Amino acid sequence: MYQEERLIGILQHLEQHQRISIENICELFDVSRDTARRDIIKLEEQGSILRTRGGAILPTLTNKVANYSDRLSDEATTQSKKAIGRLAATLIHDGDYLLLDASTTVQSAAESISTQGHVVVTNSIDIAGILNRKEGIDVHLLGGKLHPEHRLIYGARALEMLKDYHVHKLLLGTCAITTDGLTNPYEEEGFLVREMMRRADQVILLADRTKFGKRQFNRISGLEQIDIIITDQEPNEEMKEALHRHEIDILIAKGDEE
Repeated sequence: MYQEERLIGILQHLEQHQRISIENICELFDVSRDTARRDIIKLEEQGSILRTRGGAILPTLTNKVANYSDRLSDEATTQSKKAIGRLAATLIHDGDYLLLDASTTVQSAAESISTQGHVVVTNSIDIAGILNRKEGIDVHLLGGKLHPEHRLIYGARALEMLKDYHVHKLLLGTCAITTDGLTNPYEEEGFLVREMMRRADQVILLADRTKFGKRQFNRISGLEQIDIIITDQEPNEEMKEALHRHEIDILIAKGDEE
């Protein structure tokens, strides 16, 4: 077996088991300890893993977030996001006052809204445009600084404006969720998201399976501030136990193919 094939196999093992030892590599691929160590060094040089005593783990901290258009066109998660968005839209009732953050999964929910009589506050220029084309929805777009890659409004002005509102429901996306809560890479956006959570009676988190187990630089909140989570796959047992401990309802969205 070539080294590149082993490296792919090591990463696949890590995706399933979170860590791998030198002994695991030797047994899985029938190689010497020296070869196993060279494989780990190669993966570390590529930035794919972190070396630990006797083995390796996947990095838990990531600061990479694709820009908005790339996230919208990501074929691996597009159908999941649409399914999550459709299910989220069924939780919205005529006359609800809503807060929608600027995630692509929340955009899928906005596209699926068929109810009326809403007042919606958002910091997403794309979601504002989508809802503006629907009847019976009064849209309030937060003012402030526009992020060119992620197409969201943020900053002190947006934060001050948000403090004047209170809504029934917040539909919120996330970059990363663990048993410790929600994180993202941008401190200023984090300020805005935390204020959104304070301004809603009910917080509904939309998170596809790729967001679980990831951790980023800036902590937004613990799990205790979430009421409902909508995802496309059952979380692992540790995550599920943490969600149940905080009395969070877990809804699983099924795609068309299922």
